[in-house]
Amino acid sequence: MPTAAMDPRPPATEFVYEALVEVAPRQDMGRGPLGHRFIVPITGGRFDGPTLRGTVLPGGADRQLLRDDGVRELDALYELRTDDGVLLTVHNQVLIDDPPGGPRYAFSHVRVTAPEGPYAWLNRRVLVGTLQNLQPERPAVHIRVHQLV
Repeated sequence: MPTAAMDPRPPATEFVYEALVEVAPRQDMGRGPLGHRFIVPITGGRFDGPTLRGTVLPGGADRQLLRDDGVRELDALYELRTDDGVLLTVHNQVLIDDPPGGPRYAFSHVRVTAPEGPYAWLNRRVLVGTLQNLQPERPAVHIRVHQLV
C-alpha cells in the first residue's frame, strides 16, 4: 500500500562510465541442461567516466548461455584498476534478445564492488548497462554504465 512518503516518479539514470573491454575468441563449452554454453576470456581494455577512469585488467571472463528460445544470458566477472590504483570488481549480468526482424534488447545489471575510500559509493548504487559488440571489426565490446537516481 503506497504511503505519502513514497516517491511516485520512475527512476532516471545518470552516466557513470563507459568501457571498451577487449576479448579473446569465444570458446565452446558444450550443451548443458539450460542451453549451449560458451566462455569469452577478457584480455584488457580501458574505462572512463566523470569521476573514475582506468584499465580493464586481463584475467576475467564472460560466461554465456544460449537458451533454447534464442535469448543469450551473459555473466561477466572481471576487475578494473582506476588510474589512482584502486581495484574494483565488476559483475555484469546481461540479457540479450535479438529476434529476427524485431528490435534488439540488450541490457544489464552491473554490480561494482569497491573498497572503502573514494569509490565506495559504487557499493550503494543500482547500476544498469548497455552492451554493443564491436566484432568482427575489433575484438571488443563497448559497455555503458548508468546509475539509477
